[in-house]
Amino acid sequence: MQFSPLRTAIIVIVAVLGILFTIPSFLPKDVLSGWPGFLPKNTVVLGLDLQGGSHLLLQVNKDSIITERIKTLRRDVRTTLANQNGIGNLITTGTDSVTVELTDPTQKDAAMAAIQKLQSSVSGSFGVGGVNELAFSETPDGKIVVALTPDGVTARMSQLVAQSMEVIRNRVDAVGTTEPTIQRQGDNRVLVQVPGFEDSTRLKELIAKTARLTFHLVHPSMTAAQAEAQGVPAGYVVVPSADGGSELLNENIELGGESLTNAQPGFDQQTGRSVVSFQFDTRGAITFGEITSKNVGKRFAIVLDNQVITAPVIQQAITGGSGQISGNFTPQSANDLAVLLRAGALPATLDVVEERSVGPSLGADSIHAGITAGLVASVLVVAFMVIAYGMFGVFANVALGLNVILILGSLSALGATLTLPGIAGIVLTIGVAVDANVLIYERMREEQRAGKSIIASLDAGFHRAWGTIIDSHLTQLIAAIVLYFLGSGPIQGFAVTLALGILTSLFTAYTVTRLFISLWYRWRRPKTLRIQHFRFIPDGTKIDFMKMSRYAIVLSVVLTIGAIGLAFTKGFNLGIDFIGGSAIEVQHTAAGDADPAKVRELLDPLGLGEVQVQSFGTPQDLLVRIQLQPGGDAEQQVAVQKVTQVLATDNYEVRRTEAVSGTVSGELGLHGTIAVLVSLVAILMYVWFRFEWQFGLAAVTTTAHDVIMTVGLFSLTGLEFNLSSIAAVLTLVGLSLNETVVISDRVRENLRKYKKMTIPEIINLSINQTIVRTSLTQFTVLLALFPLVFFGGESIRGFTIAMTFGSIFGMYSSVFIGGPILIYFGLKPRSEAEEAKEQKAKAAKRADGAAV
Repeated sequence: MQFSPLRTAIIVIVAVLGILFTIPSFLPKDVLSGWPGFLPKNTVVLGLDLQGGSHLLLQVNKDSIITERIKTLRRDVRTTLANQNGIGNLITTGTDSVTVELTDPTQKDAAMAAIQKLQSSVSGSFGVGGVNELAFSETPDGKIVVALTPDGVTARMSQLVAQSMEVIRNRVDAVGTTEPTIQRQGDNRVLVQVPGFEDSTRLKELIAKTARLTFHLVHPSMTAAQAEAQGVPAGYVVVPSADGGSELLNENIELGGESLTNAQPGFDQQTGRSVVSFQFDTRGAITFGEITSKNVGKRFAIVLDNQVITAPVIQQAITGGSGQISGNFTPQSANDLAVLLRAGALPATLDVVEERSVGPSLGADSIHAGITAGLVASVLVVAFMVIAYGMFGVFANVALGLNVILILGSLSALGATLTLPGIAGIVLTIGVAVDANVLIYERMREEQRAGKSIIASLDAGFHRAWGTIIDSHLTQLIAAIVLYFLGSGPIQGFAVTLALGILTSLFTAYTVTRLFISLWYRWRRPKTLRIQHFRFIPDGTKIDFMKMSRYAIVLSVVLTIGAIGLAFTKGFNLGIDFIGGSAIEVQHTAAGDADPAKVRELLDPLGLGEVQVQSFGTPQDLLVRIQLQPGGDAEQQVAVQKVTQVLATDNYEVRRTEAVSGTVSGELGLHGTIAVLVSLVAILMYVWFRFEWQFGLAAVTTTAHDVIMTVGLFSLTGLEFNLSSIAAVLTLVGLSLNETVVISDRVRENLRKYKKMTIPEIINLSINQTIVRTSLTQFTVLLALFPLVFFGGESIRGFTIAMTFGSIFGMYSSVFIGGPILIYFGLKPRSEAEEAKEQKAKAAKRADGAAV
């Protein structure tokens, strides 16, 4: 119980740093701007679900890349053979190749040599290495085939993702948003998160639109309709126009948008309509002047993303290097087009495969719900600890308060994002953090009952409980780590706060509490020691858990079979995370409650397939779910727009939208399953390493039991099963093992202590010795979870209900299954030879340490 000045100084320094890093998050911006420069200014970053904003996951369209590359390759092959070498040819385009048929077969070798010069090497991921993009071959009938290689396509996709990120960043910055997040995900995806920008439709238009601007000459004498009837002439293509018609254009690009230096919205002086004025660079201006001077009297088409915006007649040569684009623009659409042109075209088509947007009002409500749940949970846990442990409870509460400060300070220092599930993680930490204190205090009471002095009991309480604390916390940490790496978005935020809470509670519960008890003991020098003032279960119980376990195991087998049967027969109410589709949360802004039946009537004529409308939270809120649309991602976005437009006519305000494609939903389901399996395997390995293999199997058995029961709850009640549900299951894995590890640790200790006892007697004794601690810690966890259920908000209610249910079942399985089942796995007392060998190894290790 002696504390060195250095250890005390470390605790004080850590506490002060935690406070300094936490304070800026609670200061107004004007006050923070005047904050001293030498003090931390980082604040906790609020997630989109707390401050509102838009989240888009974009995927490079592989088919469009291949299509565009084949078009370019076709032109290059024709130019190389016909124009440069005078070799006559007929080119046929395939899905990922072009086939060249020569008019003079004797020129095949020359043609092949000329075409092979088109070979290009594409750098791989991060610019490392390079792969050939083209493969050349001959058919039996003498034709030459030029095909894109799979490796070349993959490398080009990776290259285009990097280029796309820069274009997206320029576009987002141009509209004045603050602190956007633009990250690469894998080889073909880009994640874009823009706080405070709740108009996801406009954001999609801004960042997902290719904005490839090209200039083409229109066929001088043939219309598009004539070409479609008589056959499209070689070198020409039919392109749709913005007015609903089409134009016959020369496929050669006379000038590209890469020559633009500026683009600004404006108004036509004659008509007053919105237009976009553009300016070319020097080279572009010269080219533009040459084209217009040579083609006076001809029509010149301006094409944006394969659509003719306008095709005016060239009246005279334009040598100033500037012009304007006219069309059916509004001032906002003209401004957005100017932003797109200034930022440059995307090098590839990007599809929106996942979309989530949250309005600021919903974000404010989420913050209020999270704070309310946190305050209620804190008051309940603090009050209970004082009631149960008196002054020692006060010490635990001081450590708990510092624990929360260190979590918030760590989030600020790391620049991590705090989400609504992240707030739930902090609240859950409040309940879990006192577990270590309860372990320490209960060990102190045991040592005192064993006849030790006050100072020896206090000291032994910390030393002998430390190993159990480490084991119970590390099992939870494993689940949190798996959740972070295999989760996404808000779930990762939950994993971060949970992991930080586990680490900080190890520090505060042991060192901080120990410091306060040490100072208290020196000051008071008590003659008697009363640690606990209240308990649910009296000391010295002799409950025959082994006898009860027979019935409990039979009951659990029946319930497990029932839960699995429900899963196969009734199934689950799967969220859009796993089946795809769209979810739209709306709030009725007029007088009166929302009317689900009326909303269904409004949406039925839209022809969107199965549409679910259900109450969600308050009587004014509704959740509308739309199934995946047959037309793919584009049609899914159109469906969401139709729903929001129709509901706006009946005084419904959109608060949140989510859209997940079938591709992403399949991946999320697979990742969720892998996460649960990986966490179970990782925990099995850890428990096996720390204990004997029987303990590892027992731990995994009870955990799998709790997981099946919780999953069965989702099937039975119809609660929506989504990504948050996976997070609940994984967190439950850690909580369930917490109880199991404590009992296993006591069983192992008693195996060494009581050589003459039988295994059933040792297991019974171990459970009776830890049941007081188990009931107290379980109660504190429930005190934190119940406020989350009632005040945490509708969006995480399924998550918190599952956590509460699983937590209760976790205690049941740890007591009635985890310990007793060790007998069925063949746990035996250790022989004297094995004990002597272990003691010898420990002595040798201590000797080596002393020598060092």
